[in-house]
Amino acid sequence: MQPDNLLQIYSASFRKNWELPAITDYSTGDTMTYSDLSRRIAATHLMFKESGIKPGDKIALMGKNSISWIVVYMATITYGAVIVPVLAEFNVQDAQHIINHSGSKLLFISESIFEHMYFDSIPKVKAVMSLEKRAVLAEHPANNHKFENFLKRMPDRMKKTYPGGFTAADVSYPVLSRDSLAEINYTSGTTGFSKGVMLTLDNLSGNVTFGIDSRLHYRGSRCLCFLPLAHAYGCAFDMLVPLAVGTHITVLGKLPTPKLLLKAFSEVRPNLVITVPLILEKIYRNKILPVIKKPSMRRLMAIPGLNRLVYRKICHQLVEAFGGEFEEVIVGGAPLNHEVEEFLHKIKFPFTVGYGMTECGPLISYTPWREFVVGSSGRTLPCMESKIDSVDPERVPGEICVRGQNVMRGYYRNPEATEAVLDAEGWLHTGDMGTRTPDGTIFIRGRSKTMILTATGQNIYPEEIEAKLNNMPFVAESLVVERGNNLVALVYPDYEEVDRNGLTNAQLPKLMEGVLTELNKLVAPYEKIDHIQLIANEFEKTPKRSIKRYLYNA
Repeated sequence: MQPDNLLQIYSASFRKNWELPAITDYSTGDTMTYSDLSRRIAATHLMFKESGIKPGDKIALMGKNSISWIVVYMATITYGAVIVPVLAEFNVQDAQHIINHSGSKLLFISESIFEHMYFDSIPKVKAVMSLEKRAVLAEHPANNHKFENFLKRMPDRMKKTYPGGFTAADVSYPVLSRDSLAEINYTSGTTGFSKGVMLTLDNLSGNVTFGIDSRLHYRGSRCLCFLPLAHAYGCAFDMLVPLAVGTHITVLGKLPTPKLLLKAFSEVRPNLVITVPLILEKIYRNKILPVIKKPSMRRLMAIPGLNRLVYRKICHQLVEAFGGEFEEVIVGGAPLNHEVEEFLHKIKFPFTVGYGMTECGPLISYTPWREFVVGSSGRTLPCMESKIDSVDPERVPGEICVRGQNVMRGYYRNPEATEAVLDAEGWLHTGDMGTRTPDGTIFIRGRSKTMILTATGQNIYPEEIEAKLNNMPFVAESLVVERGNNLVALVYPDYEEVDRNGLTNAQLPKLMEGVLTELNKLVAPYEKIDHIQLIANEFEKTPKRSIKRYLYNA
């Protein structure tokens, strides 16, 4: 029987999986076993202790995914301190604001990022540590070089503390209250500056124990980590769950291009793939759609029996593209395009779509792929409850509300924002609109903040129209907005497709007239788009690659 306290889950896992590989850096091939990881954590704990870092202190962490990133995160939470992950893509001003707002006393950071930062602008930070090597990048004068001196003495201190060498028996982490704060994760929100989501040990434990019980990862399984670990989704299911069971994580530190990702899949051959819709949608648009649109292929697919063979072949090729040895692909982080989802289901590709948010660390609902209902976001987790704020939750969309083990404590130093989303009964008001079946399966319609209410009282969810529009020829991405009493689609064209077809930019307005006609055949009468407006540059996005809608609503 597994321990139910998060830190004891890790101490038990590290001891049990002592000799197994824990983390490999894909670019260098460097591998760390669970025993190596445990020793690095122990050495970091000694540094915290000797330099005056106390349990409950905040420690900021900013850099691309790496072995060192994982060591710092795990060392912080197993010490009883609070980790503050900062997305490497945040600009310097936002990063400094987060570090200061959180009250972080220590900062671990990539040297290339710190080069653009001012130490004087983060006055609460005692020292800045390099993620690339054992080095202090900056230290507050009042510290009297505590951190620098410790790094020089670290090997001697480890020998003195563990005279017989650091063994599995030495792995021991404190038993803390479930309500202890473990992490402050600053969301990248699309409507202004991000808020610090306070996640407790129990919030993280809810996600981890669900992952263990569901056998998403297991002892000796392989995992390719390419989503940002500073996000709750990648953090939970590409790091926290794998390390709890003895999985071998391969970290892809670079920004994953499609070519690099496919190469890494073929070499690592992961047993589970955690991804975002964009990757599946790009493969569908660039690899599958051109094949199935060929006249010869269309004729084959029109013949009963033969179409199943075609689907089977496409499915096999897609499975091989992801390494060929995975149980399922879990899609999360954003809604999956409906057309793509329908096709993947038709060819029997083993995928499922989950639903979560940073405020739940992140998971709210999930169903294994064999039970997955197309169009849904899975069933509400056993440790969670869900409800729809609607007169008819099965048919009339309303705001999705959830409560349970995974729900955050609140927003750090922001009681007003906390009260706006957490009610007196503990329900988290997600801001997402949807419906729900009696078994807890959730169907998301869109964001309540983006919903457009027409003059006739109809509710329009722009995301649903955008999903159809994004599948149209020559459309790279789109945004549906209200302009007076008209619905306007802002479109950033797919210039690569324009070039491939030997067309010029001057022909785009005429092409969009055809796109508009086709789109309006696919939507409800009250959802018809009045006009397509071309934009010259990509939409501005958050680090999570969500379009900053508020910039385009004027």
